[in-house]
Amino acid sequence: MTDLLIERLKQHRILGPAPVHELEWLVKHGILRSLETGELVSHKGQPVEGMYVLFSGRLALFVDRGAGPVKLVEFQPGDVTGLLPYSRLVNAPGNSIVQERLEMLELHRDHIPEMIRECFGITSILVHQMVDRAKLFTSTELQNEKMVSMGKLSAGLAHELGNPAAAIERSVCLLIDRLEDCEVAMRELQTARLSNSQLAAADTFREACLARKNKSPRSTIEQVDREEAISDWLSKKDLNVSSAPALAETDATLDALNALATEVSGTALNAVIRSTASRLAIRSLASEAQGCSTRMSTLVRAIKGFTHMDQAMISDRLNPGTGIHDTVMVLNAKAIERSVKVELELEPDLPQISGFTGELNQIWGILLDNALDAAPAGGCVKLIARHEGQRLVVRVIDNGPGIPAEIQSRIFDPFFTTKPMGQGTGLGLDIAQRLVRHNDGAIEFDSVPGRTEFRISLPINDR
Repeated sequence: MTDLLIERLKQHRILGPAPVHELEWLVKHGILRSLETGELVSHKGQPVEGMYVLFSGRLALFVDRGAGPVKLVEFQPGDVTGLLPYSRLVNAPGNSIVQERLEMLELHRDHIPEMIRECFGITSILVHQMVDRAKLFTSTELQNEKMVSMGKLSAGLAHELGNPAAAIERSVCLLIDRLEDCEVAMRELQTARLSNSQLAAADTFREACLARKNKSPRSTIEQVDREEAISDWLSKKDLNVSSAPALAETDATLDALNALATEVSGTALNAVIRSTASRLAIRSLASEAQGCSTRMSTLVRAIKGFTHMDQAMISDRLNPGTGIHDTVMVLNAKAIERSVKVELELEPDLPQISGFTGELNQIWGILLDNALDAAPAGGCVKLIARHEGQRLVVRVIDNGPGIPAEIQSRIFDPFFTTKPMGQGTGLGLDIAQRLVRHNDGAIEFDSVPGRTEFRISLPINDR
């Protein structure tokens, strides 16, 4: 059995190149284990028992961040996993579950210090393997961070775009009905054969209705009172009261209606009022749809600016205020959802800086997103950008509980997070720090209960 295991180790993808006497040491101190599909090799939060050299089968690591177990990585025959030399791993980050009947050589953790002393070749190989494993885990977690961020962003944008889209759909449906009503009203108006003085009175009434342009909106109570008053007036004149809601939206007054009634009466008066109300309703619905589409277009432009779409990832002279403003727009839905006020203070005529637009927008996005998470309901987040000497300084300030002093030294560490399970991967600030440095900047923070401030300092002069 010993000779067979040594031969299998010689054929092993990772440990095969190690000296034979070291493989013999490994066989002497290791235990050959066979496990069936579904068995657990390690349990989340429990100490990792040792190093595992896989000969056959498959072993997967599942990590649960609050949304159910997710396969983080799968190990195949020829892999080595578990506790490796010089690894800081103590407890398993998740459950390691056998996916296909597994055969492996297990070296208990108590033997690893001796292996480091006695087996230089194996140790050297496994140190390189540990570096590769760290890169793999980091890459996977970065992808998870991107997916989490994308999910949050998508949900917010779906809400931001969904509201005006629904309003446009509603306006268009009502517009179709109003067009049909307007056609009927215009035929009635043609049948009435108004005189020149009556046409002039109709035009005067229409102008009075349009006088409300650019005035502040009325309250709901004021609007209801106006509609009731106009409806009563129409009813007393034995006219169709269906025009009342549309007229109430305008600046039409009872005096204007009375002035019209002195020139036009009967079915002709009803035709004038109905046609005017229909045309004004169409104008109002079209204006509402235009406003919603403008809002959607503005948001789409902000999204394109935030993600830096259609532009190469090259350093260029840029206006930092544009990116900061786009970031605030993109994350506005989250601010509304959390009832957090976002105050933006951009110094007029901010100087241009050299940098990577997409990376800088990602920095603003990470810091603003974190600040929105930290701020309490009804709280406030401030973004301040100023020119200080030869540097641009951007501050992101929230009035949340602050970062505890005992963990402040760790907040830029990869995978360290203070957020509840499932709400963060612990890579946001690590990514932000690396992006800031890539743009020749610096990031620092101050935090006390009730106030946390992150400061980004970037050079203004050409790079």
